Amino acid sequence: MTLAPTLTTLDSLKAGQSGTVIHLAPNAVGSRDGGIDVSRRLMELGFVPGERIRMLKRGLPGGPLAVKVGQSTFALRRFEAALVSIQPE
Repeated sequence: MTLAPTLTTLDSLKAGQSGTVIHLAPNAVGSRDGGIDVSRRLMELGFVPGERIRMLKRGLPGGPLAVKVGQSTFALRRFEAALVSIQPE
């Protein structure tokens, strides 16, 4: 019997943990993000299914997250990171 992979969201990873992007949830345009399609922006930055990511640093509670995707490092707001479903390693 094969167990289904455990999925979580990027905002729940601890510093130093890695995973693989599985899915990006759509966001409500015009909500907290000032009308920007955050999911599309994340995909343009490289947060695409199959891409390996690594949580580098978690800021203060409610603060930004430093995430490495490919060879680039990005600061994400927590609600942005919550849109990224990942399979932790």
